[in-house]
Amino acid sequence: NVVEKKLAKEKKTRHDLGRENFLKEVWKWKEEHGSTITRQLRRLGASCDWSRERFTMDEGLSRAVREAFVTLYERGLIYQGHYIINWCPRCQTALSDEESAHKEINGTLYHIKYPIAGKGRQAEQMGVDHIVVATTRPETMLGDTAVAVHPEDERYKHLIGKKLILPLMEREIPIIADELVDREFGTGFVKVTPAHDPNDFEMGRRHNLPQINVMNPNATINAQGGPYKGMDRFAARKKVVEDLDAQGFFVRRDTHSHSVGHCYRCDTVVEPYLSKQWFVRMKPLAERALAAHRAGKTRFHPDRWTKVYTNWLEGIRDWCISRQIWWGHQIPVWYCDACRDPKEESSKGVTVSRQNPAACPECGGALWQDPDVLDTWFSSWLWPFSTLGWPEETEDLKSFYPTSDLITAPEIIFFWVARMIMAGLEFRGEAPFNQIYIHGTVRAQSGLKMSKSLGNAIDPLEVIDEMGADALRFSMIMLSAQDVYLSREKFEVGRNFTNKVWNAARFVLSNLQDFQVPPTGAIPAAAALSVSERWILSRLGCAFSETDRLLENFQMAQASSAVYHFIWDDFCDWYIELAKPALAGADPARRPHVQAVLFFVLEKTLRLLHPFAPFITEEIWMKMREAYGAGKTDWPESLMLAAWPGSADFVYSSGAAFRDPAVEELFGHLQNAVGAFRNLRSHLNIAASQAIKEAVIKPLQDSAARVFGAFGEAIRKIAKIETLKVDPAFEKSRSYVGKALGAFDLFVAIEGIDFEKERTRVSEKISEIRRWVASMNAKLSNEDFVRNAPAEIVEKEREKLAKAEQELKSNEELLVLFQA
Repeated sequence: NVVEKKLAKEKKTRHDLGRENFLKEVWKWKEEHGSTITRQLRRLGASCDWSRERFTMDEGLSRAVREAFVTLYERGLIYQGHYIINWCPRCQTALSDEESAHKEINGTLYHIKYPIAGKGRQAEQMGVDHIVVATTRPETMLGDTAVAVHPEDERYKHLIGKKLILPLMEREIPIIADELVDREFGTGFVKVTPAHDPNDFEMGRRHNLPQINVMNPNATINAQGGPYKGMDRFAARKKVVEDLDAQGFFVRRDTHSHSVGHCYRCDTVVEPYLSKQWFVRMKPLAERALAAHRAGKTRFHPDRWTKVYTNWLEGIRDWCISRQIWWGHQIPVWYCDACRDPKEESSKGVTVSRQNPAACPECGGALWQDPDVLDTWFSSWLWPFSTLGWPEETEDLKSFYPTSDLITAPEIIFFWVARMIMAGLEFRGEAPFNQIYIHGTVRAQSGLKMSKSLGNAIDPLEVIDEMGADALRFSMIMLSAQDVYLSREKFEVGRNFTNKVWNAARFVLSNLQDFQVPPTGAIPAAAALSVSERWILSRLGCAFSETDRLLENFQMAQASSAVYHFIWDDFCDWYIELAKPALAGADPARRPHVQAVLFFVLEKTLRLLHPFAPFITEEIWMKMREAYGAGKTDWPESLMLAAWPGSADFVYSSGAAFRDPAVEELFGHLQNAVGAFRNLRSHLNIAASQAIKEAVIKPLQDSAARVFGAFGEAIRKIAKIETLKVDPAFEKSRSYVGKALGAFDLFVAIEGIDFEKERTRVSEKISEIRRWVASMNAKLSNEDFVRNAPAEIVEKEREKLAKAEQELKSNEELLVLFQA
């Protein structure tokens, strides 16, 4: 497709080059650009065995493709036949159902008179001289061979079996009855064009109707279309409607929203087209896949994709595998003109072979190979075992098939996932993987799928050059729970986070110059540590167990979020800040314990973060290894080879577990106090650079009193307060605003605030925001708006609503502060 676009800029087509030269151009492009993907993967930090790189046109995989085709043909699962297929007039090739993406468009429904055949008494006896048919594609009426009604439609039963005159073509066609007709669509009469509609094709076969193809492969009208010969289909549509109107057959047009197939390569409107193609019988393969799924041998995460998968298998149609493009595996079928009658559906004169035959096995005459190539997915569905040497029974195949997990995007569940499962069961007797994790689709800001072919992709190498591979990786993983509307700005989350990690590590290592790692590497007994040390160790153990649980359940985005909040919030914003006074010499006795905990937590945190951000963690860990771990068994040559910590790693030297809910509850008082002070600062419009002049904490529980007694000075510094009192007997006056937090209350001194005026102002603001939120909710509840508006507009409206709801909550909290 890319090479054809390049030729188009030169005002050439592949036909100008010829097949052989065109293929040379594609191979040339592949040699120049084929390494782009692997180069990107390497820079992203993918841990692959690069000596095993394969390409679906490799000699080994080509052999696997031929073996699969011939085997399925021998088993009666591949056949050639005339059927309605999806045809792209621009690419001039057949497409599978999955390759013709359907889009909802606002089209037109045309109402057309079809005269009753016969004059005078016959028409008079029926009480009508015409019927009215509604269609969205009036140009295809040139190939109509019947009009159908539902057999139980009481309005038209008396017309079944009668003849009509096809307008413009002056051909007699019958009125037939078929249960496929939707009585509610249009007028209840449906034109039947067996060569240009899949439902009409099936109806035509049931009623033995002629199949009149009125289009050329490029979607121009052919000789069967009479006076419209040579016209493009859309130009013919316009002309047909004009002629119908001029001759008195046109009734009216209505606006009509309907789903229309588009080519996934070039976005051209797909034409349902009668053509002779090669197909795979999918029902037997699908039944095996369904049985395997019901037996628990395949499982989707999230589970909502299970129904999507099983519904497709249950309603599966045969797979059109032949393509009229030139790039791909040429179909291994040869024909003998002397033995074969092209008008007959017969295997006589047709040779299907694993090896290129020299001559016709029946008459010894010359053969020619089918010029079509196989759908690219026909090679890809063999990937789990073709890459391991199949059809040979290699050691790799015995060792590595089946695998365990597949991670992919939802748009290829049908294209690839289901087909790999079917191929694995058919050719190997086992599904190629057990767990299938479906992540969100990467889209451009416009909502379209990000694609090199569409020219709307962000080059990951440019992002890596600007922000680093870890920033890109971490941002993408955090966003992957749902479809990602990607822009450069979205990568700032990962960039800021990796900068935070680097700066935290630099701070820790700069404060370990006099530190000696304990011989066992163990943390001292809990009794020797302060609340903040015991708290961060408890949070570390919790972070690992929570990340384990989330990864086990394929909740990658949630796992990255858990890692993010532990490192940024718990370790950097809380523990490191609370550790600074001891490191600076304010508490010499505590300093060695703080260093031991900082060292331990940083080293384990690097292991926790490594799968998400391998480069920065490897760099920091190697610096730690060089300084403290060289030659030790628990410091291997690379962090990638280091063990993932388990529960046995999170214990004190005494053997007690780090996890301590009581300590976390105690420390929660400190966190809640600082958070509440920051919240009050925001509500009272006190700038972040400005200190709160006076504040009071009133403990209501002994645990809160102990924490604030120990950490009062730390709270004062972190919350930026000039004077902070901890007073269990404090009584609030009008010069303070306060906040109740259960175990304690806290208050901030204020000056010159008119409470009544502030209540009125905030109340009016709340009413205004509520009205706006209600209008936004109504807009986003409108299915027509969500369906028809550009995806980026819908996304922005949702972001506006979320921001407004947060503002509403903030103002409601502020109103409480100003209550008397």
